Amino acid sequence: MTVIMAGVLMAAVDTTIVVLALPEIQSSLHVPLSGVVWVIISFLLVITLLATQVGRLGDMFGRVRMYETGFAVFVLGSLLCALAWDAGSIIAFRVVQGVGGALIMANSGAVIADLYPRERRGRAYGFTALGWTVGAVVGVVLGGLIVTYLSWRWIFWINVPTGVIAIAGALRVLRDTGARERRRLDLPGMVTLGLGLFGVLWAITKLANSPFDASVAGYLIGGVALIAVFAVIESRVAEPMLPLRIFRVPTMTASLLASFFQGLASFAVLFLVLMYLQGPRQMSPLNASLLLVPGYVAASAVGLYAGRLADRRGPVLPATAGLAVMALSLIGYAQMTLTTPLWVVVVISLVNGCGSSLFFPANSSAIMKAAPPDMFGIASGMLRTFSNMGMVFSFAVAILVASRSVSRDVAFAIFVGTTSLHGQQAADFTNGLHAAFYFSVIFMVIAAVLSAVRGK
Repeated sequence: MTVIMAGVLMAAVDTTIVVLALPEIQSSLHVPLSGVVWVIISFLLVITLLATQVGRLGDMFGRVRMYETGFAVFVLGSLLCALAWDAGSIIAFRVVQGVGGALIMANSGAVIADLYPRERRGRAYGFTALGWTVGAVVGVVLGGLIVTYLSWRWIFWINVPTGVIAIAGALRVLRDTGARERRRLDLPGMVTLGLGLFGVLWAITKLANSPFDASVAGYLIGGVALIAVFAVIESRVAEPMLPLRIFRVPTMTASLLASFFQGLASFAVLFLVLMYLQGPRQMSPLNASLLLVPGYVAASAVGLYAGRLADRRGPVLPATAGLAVMALSLIGYAQMTLTTPLWVVVVISLVNGCGSSLFFPANSSAIMKAAPPDMFGIASGMLRTFSNMGMVFSFAVAILVASRSVSRDVAFAIFVGTTSLHGQQAADFTNGLHAAFYFSVIFMVIAAVLSAVRGK
């Protein structure tokens, strides 16, 4: 469990630590403001596209072996990111990191399902939730210290020795125990879904820094069309990337969709709150991020209890309660003004952190308990795919909504922490963020309803 938590922690660190380094990366490598978004989105998009396929590789060649391979690829990607020389190289090397992250995150859940009996998996996924929240805290604190006192390249250099140690630990203690299945990769499905998601995301991101025109419309329509083609392919191929038959398993559809809408609602919150603190409240990226640390700490404390509760009472109660709590926290964020005391932001982040830790272990446990043993890798990969699809779109939509209140260039500059707002502009921007938070509330309520109605 310690080795598995280390992998999840490393992936979580790289989700938050890069946010604090964006201003330095942007200025050092001369990355256009619109391109900075892809330093984050490229990492998440690759995990989204590859999660089910590398989960399938785990079913074929051994989940532990693929998990260890993920460590090696992640370390290689980190090393290359530290050596990046321009915008194209840093984004390309983040893609390599994403491949390693996909191998780690898709197979970690399957390894746990192999190692732990059904009645103890909730507690086990509570530990992985703890690893994620601790990693997020480490990313915020360590990222701030590194950016302040060292070079941004060190946010990637530190992954190399820690990753090597983690690989050594994995080789020493982890053993494959699950049965291996002969499967084929769904390359047409991967290509059509990848290009479709890229088209839609590119259109949304372009809207954040340019007007709607024929080019944006083309990417949007083309992306949606390719996603439709993907759905047709998945219904006809022998071994699809997203096997539709798994949706006939009770609880699976509702659990996966709850994960998608939760990601769609919540991932943007981190960036919206940081934009509020860095823009209208004129805080530095480090100080703004440190205000959110208590929420992550609370989440780590609640996660273990939530996992045990899911084992005793089933996943419906803790998962649904967690989503309801997160919805309340989003409503709280939507009330923030230019004069809101900063301690209120801390309290809301505490509430949000507790809600997320109630949801994640219970929902992961529900999916992996429902999955057939020969499909642990695919089920774990599908969980990561649906969650990351929500996260990727959440991030893009957050930038788009924020850019409706101020000029697009200013919105990106606020996001990377290179400017702040004053007077009426700050008030208009804050009101614009309220709309984004209320949109997130709607998505979170949908996730809660899906969680509540799933079967036992």
